[in-house]
Amino acid sequence: MKKFNGFMKGINLGGWLSQYELEKERLDSYITEKDIKTIAGWGLDHVRIPVDYTVFETAEGEPVDIGMEYLEKAYEWCDKHGINMIIDLHKTFGYSYEVAYNETGFFQSEVLQERFYKLWERISERFGNRPQRIAFELLNEVNDKELSDTWNRIIRTVIARVRRNAPDTYILIGGYWNNSVDALKDLEAPFDDKIVYNFHCYDPFLFTHQAAYWVVEMNPDFRIGYPGDIKEYREKVKELNLTRIQDYMDVPDTGFDADYFERRFIGAIKLCEERGCPLYCGEYGVIEKASAEDELNWYRDINTVFDEYGIGRSAWSYKMVDFGLTDGRLDGVLDRLVKFL
Repeated sequence: MKKFNGFMKGINLGGWLSQYELEKERLDSYITEKDIKTIAGWGLDHVRIPVDYTVFETAEGEPVDIGMEYLEKAYEWCDKHGINMIIDLHKTFGYSYEVAYNETGFFQSEVLQERFYKLWERISERFGNRPQRIAFELLNEVNDKELSDTWNRIIRTVIARVRRNAPDTYILIGGYWNNSVDALKDLEAPFDDKIVYNFHCYDPFLFTHQAAYWVVEMNPDFRIGYPGDIKEYREKVKELNLTRIQDYMDVPDTGFDADYFERRFIGAIKLCEERGCPLYCGEYGVIEKASAEDELNWYRDINTVFDEYGIGRSAWSYKMVDFGLTDGRLDGVLDRLVKFL
């Protein structure tokens, strides 16, 4: 399978230019050059930077320079320390992967889609001249399968417009069900040799999202281990009424291990081999509620498959946003864990 060279081992800078209010003091202190130096020191080759449309434009669609300025600063740090970066549009006007934000209309409105195209034209005009160092991710986590045809049309249109400014830049595209690995098959075939198929992996969900406050059915006191007991997983997922996400009946009685992740990814691996494009996991990680040793075991297993098949990846997340690796909770295992990123 074709490799996404330069973007094989990375980490997300979640919560910096996305998911928080844009306060200058916080923007200036949340991520600094010291953080980029640390990430490079871990042996990683890139960062994925989620950005919301609000750092690029007003509610009315008028351009602002905040996002461009901070991305330029991030690029200077990355360039200095020898790593690359992905610009991930985490939210666009009229669509958010987070249901709580109730931003809708993007997939139904050609006006909002045109605004999206113009935003990407601005980003590509600014950053499209650095194809070896910067890649573009068009939109984070489309939800509904029913949007697949519309999403493919939008992808086709925006890529054509981005290519005017960035003919050689890698462009990442993902499918429905929040970038599910199972949705990649319904993406249109790559339009050129610089397209990357992108998915997210938080399997097994019951472990990676234990006690997650944003999951309606989840008990805040719920805890479960990894690899744990598969019988317990099957029982608990029913008790929590989360079988709509995963029921674990397709997992062998031996439970979770590296083979579990290989089975989850093998269809996408074969698809990318057939279509001649790299495969990339833009988000994977474990909520801060899990035990450090269990999290280490999870990273070891998923990394085994990433390495075996040459899948690029970016862990979620460097700090905070409920999954932070550097917030102190993993201090006892972090030196071992970073080897599995």
